[in-house]
Order: sequence, then structure tokens, then C-alpha cells
Amino acid sequence: MEIKRAVTNKRAVLLLFLFMGALFVLFGRMTYIQATKEVKGHDLTVMAEEKYSRSQVIDSSRGSILDRHGSVLAEDVPAYNIVAVLSKNQGPNQFVKDPGKTAEELSPFIDMEQSELEERLTNAIESGRYQIELGAGSRMLSYSEKEQIEELELPGIVIEETSRRYYPKQTFASHVIGQQSILNSVGNMGLEGRMDEYLSSEDGHIEYTSLGKGLSAASDRITMPENGADVSTTLDTNIQAALEQAMSQVEEEYAPEKMTAIAADPRTGEILAMSNRPSFNPNEYGEIENYLNFAVQDAVEPGSTLKMFTVAAAIEEGVFQNDAKFKSGKYEIDAHSQDIHDVNRSGWGEITYEEGFHRSSNVLMAKLVLEQIGIEPFYNYLEAFGFSQKTGIDLDQENTGRVEQGRRSDAARTSFGQTSTVTPIQMIQGAMAIANDGVMMKPYIIKGIQDEDGNHMFQSESEIAGEPISEDTARQVRELLRGVVDEEHGTGGKYNIQGLDVAGKTGTAQMVENGQYLKGHGQYLYSFLGMAPYEDPKVVLYVSVTKPNLAEDESGNDPVSLIFNAVMQRSMSYMDLEPSDDDLIAEAGQKGLEMPDITGMEVARVLNELNEEQLTVVGDGDTIESQQPLPGTKLLEGERVIVQTDSESYSLPDMTGWSYRDVMKIGAVLDLEMSYSGNGFLREQSVPPDTPVVPGEALSVEFVSRSELQEVQQEQDEPEDDEETDENESDE
Repeated sequence: MEIKRAVTNKRAVLLLFLFMGALFVLFGRMTYIQATKEVKGHDLTVMAEEKYSRSQVIDSSRGSILDRHGSVLAEDVPAYNIVAVLSKNQGPNQFVKDPGKTAEELSPFIDMEQSELEERLTNAIESGRYQIELGAGSRMLSYSEKEQIEELELPGIVIEETSRRYYPKQTFASHVIGQQSILNSVGNMGLEGRMDEYLSSEDGHIEYTSLGKGLSAASDRITMPENGADVSTTLDTNIQAALEQAMSQVEEEYAPEKMTAIAADPRTGEILAMSNRPSFNPNEYGEIENYLNFAVQDAVEPGSTLKMFTVAAAIEEGVFQNDAKFKSGKYEIDAHSQDIHDVNRSGWGEITYEEGFHRSSNVLMAKLVLEQIGIEPFYNYLEAFGFSQKTGIDLDQENTGRVEQGRRSDAARTSFGQTSTVTPIQMIQGAMAIANDGVMMKPYIIKGIQDEDGNHMFQSESEIAGEPISEDTARQVRELLRGVVDEEHGTGGKYNIQGLDVAGKTGTAQMVENGQYLKGHGQYLYSFLGMAPYEDPKVVLYVSVTKPNLAEDESGNDPVSLIFNAVMQRSMSYMDLEPSDDDLIAEAGQKGLEMPDITGMEVARVLNELNEEQLTVVGDGDTIESQQPLPGTKLLEGERVIVQTDSESYSLPDMTGWSYRDVMKIGAVLDLEMSYSGNGFLREQSVPPDTPVVPGEALSVEFVSRSELQEVQQEQDEPEDDEETDENESDE
């Protein structure tokens, strides 16, 4: 018994020591872990944060780009991406069960062949993938596309919300607005790139600790998102829309190599419109044919439009007398240079300086520079007008052009627009001095920048770029320019818009290829630099069309005037013009005068003044509640007037064939959310005619060219039997 008790005691002591040793090691380990907060090299704090910490992103919005009146030109809108969940662990109807059926129904919405989509889904399922994306076509979908896909109720097809950059007016000042790169591979272009510092945003986030069953600790941290600032431009949507429409028409009818146009307010330097062709729709990525903004980047020989600056220098120097005479036809520079000829080579005999300018005589310009102004003073005037130097407009990659100096022949040929090169924006800036009584304003396109709270971060102010000529000289040049358009022997007769008193100068510049000037009908750069009204110009407009396809009986003035006249008419409608007569509604509508205030009038009274083709009445009430155009707006001749009556409900009219301008009036009167595609005349409206609409309702419209519209109408008007039908052409 004693021996057994002794063995038991020894075992008990051994167990006690073993237990105490284990306890010591455990406490030691715990002390070590508490001190170092590490286990097997892993930081316990990080592990805890990873397990219990959560973070949620709060989306931010990139700033918008706006026109001068606050109309949106670029903005962030909701967009949707499609992913396919393939794992069967997601539960019934939560994964793709039938790749074939899924591909058949989904492929039309994501721009992918059915066989390719089915193969992609099948391969991913066989390889055990949890989920996959479905290519570029499945990203950045619109809300309507998302709704259509949801209606398919395809198992495993998940729609994730994101945002995308959207340009609601599509091909609209595209080289000015630019495009935000979705892949950041090329970078943003236009104002999207130049103003990225202000437009860009930073997402916020919520960081919190999950305790127990979803409880949050008191240590939650919220970082609010920082939305981008809005950038306001000087662009006028109404004038820009007219420019885009006219340029698209010329592009279709004449297929020129390129075009550019700029409209500006010479009193302030504000750019009202700017566009180029080829252009692009910034909503369509990867389809840009031309990245150059010709208006500021393209330096070319301007042709005869430069003559207005040569004459301005001559008048300022006191050497240009309207009734002084010279022998036209040919001018000998020196023994080493080719002679200069007028356009008809033989000239018009001995004529006055005034007639020589109206006829665009090259000989007169060379004579003025070499014999009367002097070469060095002439170059000084060109520099004062801003040529061979950047204007400083707030757009990227502006070109300086080059004024050739040295030989007598360089000065002589520069005087009428050859040898030296300039940019369209330099021409606009120089013309502002002539339009603005000798005071040349610096052109600009950024009007202001506002943060998300509406506070002004930046506000532009007009800036004088120089005063190259006197007020009296500017007035005399404008009178001469008016003669170019108004006089019988002037070269600008096609720009003589009745009632607008246009003044300007035509230009036909030879094109150089492989060191040689091109020859042949249409192988030129045709341009017009004009202003209106000439006594006190409110708008300066430059248009150039390069190498259009002209019929034998057409001149370069045909496509250029189509653009210039349409844009100048629209511009004058929105400028601050003195009313000529607003007493009679009919007179305003027929003669292009100022629109009177007709709200509160009886519909029947207005119908007595305007015919039914010119007046569109919305609603079945008797009294007019609102109108478009607004009171004080200058009407184009024969322009459509829209009135809203005191009715309980409103329906859309059939707008087929209407111009963009008239369709937008309906949207304004009825307060509709307008979205459009194309340019020209209305082909299709998403809400059918005679369908009731309410304020805020969405209306999508599609515009096509006049020729396309006529083809559609001819197809619709084809008789089903032998009876003859009339084909009607839409009014503009």
C-alpha cells in the first residue's frame, strides 16, 4: 500500500508540473501575442479589420459642360453593365442555366453574335468560372436598354448600375466639347481634357466596423464625395444648332474635303458657335475620323478674305481713296518674280480703288503694299491684327500660322492671301477690330466655372487684344465690305440677306499639294468672312469649305453661303436688335421682324393674322398661354410660330418634316424632356401624333437630311393601285 501511494504521489506531482508548465507556456504566448499583436507573422489588428471592417463607395459625379444659357452639353448619367453569373451555388434561377437560350435572347442587346456569346458562356461554365463580363457591348447601356433586358427575365443575367459620360446633343461642337476617354488610353480631348482639373470628381466612402449581427461600432467614418465643377461656355445652342444643321446639309450635298466655321460676338470676344467637318458623335467611342479642331489648329493660305486687313492698313495710312484709279489686270513685282494677275487676268481696265476692292483685285492689293503702305508697315499692321501669333483662346493646340517676310513677292502675295498662312480663329479676332470700331477683343469660350454648390470659382471677363486701327478706319472698311455684298459688281452677292445688311469679304484660296497649286473646278478653299448688321455688327462669322464637289454651273460661294446665310439669320434672331415694327403679327411673321407678345390673345385673332401653315396651336383652348418664339425674338421669314392654349390636356402634332428649330419649340412649350439624333428634318418622333403628353415626359426625335426625308415620303406616298398621288416636299 505504501509503495502504491508513493507512485500515485509522484504521478500527481508530475502532472502538476506538466499542467503548470503548459499554463506557463499559454500565459507566455498570450503575453507575447498581446505585446506584439502577431500570430505566425500575421498582424492581428489587420486580420480583425479585414474580418469586421466594411467599406462602401459613395459615387461622385463629374461636372457638366453647359452652354451660355445653362443647357447641358456634357453630363454624367446612369449607365448599366451586364454580367453573367455561372455558379450553381447561387440558388435556383440565380445562374445561367441554358447558354443557348440566353445567347439567343441577349445577343441583340450587346452587339455580339449569338454563336460567339453561347460559346463564351459555355466555355466559362465548363472552366468553373463564377461570373464573367460579356464584352464591350454589355457595358455602358442606357436605361431603356436595361429595361428591355430586364423584361427578358434571363436567369443569371445581372445588371450593375454605374455612370457614363453622355453628350445629349450628339454631333454638336464636338471638337470644342471633346470626349471623355472611357479607357483612359488616349486621354480626354477638347474641353473635357483642358478642364479636367475642374470637371473631375472623387468618390466618397463609408468605413464601418461590423459587430455581431450587423451592428456598427461608434468608429464609423464617412468621407463625402467631391463632385466636379460645372464649366459654362459662351456657346449659344440655338446658333450652334443652326451651324451644325447647315454644315451637315453641305456635307451631304457637296462632300467637301473639310469645313470649319466660327461665330463670335465682336463686342465681347465670346465664341457663339464653332464646328468642323469631318466631325463625330462623342457618344460613339472609337469612331473619330478627325481629331483636329480646324478652327484653331489648321493654318492655311486664306485667300482674298485677308484683303480686308490690307485695305484697313491702307485706309489707316491715308493712302486709300475710294475714287483714286489704277490699271487692273497685271502687276509686275520685279524682274525675278512672276507677275500678279487679277482673277480674269485681263482685268477690268482702269477702275477706282473702291471698285477694285469690290471686284477683289489682286493687282490693287499688291500696288497698295509695295507702292503706298510700304512692306515693313504692312507687316506691322498684320502683327497688330494678331496674325503669326496665338490669340490665346482657351482651347488646346492653337496654331500660330506664319506670315512670310523677306522678298517683295512675299509681301505682295500676302496682301491678297497667298504665301502666308493664318488660322480661322485669327481671322475672327482680326475681323472683330473692324466690327468693333477698331477695338480688337480676345476670343474666348469659357464663360465661368461653378462648384457643386453654385459658387463661382472663375468668371470670364472680356479682354481687349489690341487696337490696330481707328474707329473711322473701321467704319470705312465696313462700308467697303458692305459694297462687296450689296454692289452689282461685288463678289459677295450670294450673302446679301434681305434686312440684315451683311458686310464681308469672299475668299478663294489655291490649295497646295506636293509643292504645287492645284487647278480645276472646285479644287480650292472657298470662304467668307462677314458681319451684320454692318453699321453696328453684333456677329462676326467665318465659314470655309475646302474642295467641294461643284457642278459646272456652281461656284464656291454656293456651299459657303448656304452655311453663312443660315447661321447669320439664326444669329440675328437671338441678338439684341432694335425692333423694326412689332405692331402687326402678320407683318412680323412674313417679313422676319421681331416677335410680339401674343400671350393672352384669342387664338382666333392670331389665326386671322398668321396662316395655318405658319401657326401651330397646341391644345383646344381659346386663349394663348405661352408662345414660341418668345416675345422680342427676331423671326426668320416664314418661321413657324407655336402657341399653347388654356386647355386641360395637350397632344403632340405630326412634326414630320419640321426643322430642328421648330421641333425644339414644341419641347419648350410643353416642357418635354427632349433627346434627338441626326441633323436636318424630323423623320420620326417617339410619341405618335395626337398622343396626350404631360410636362416632363420624354420625347425622342430623329432628324435626317432633306433628301433622305424625301425618299421616305416618296415610299410612303407610292399608290397601292393605279391612282395618282401628289408628292409633297417638306418646308424648312
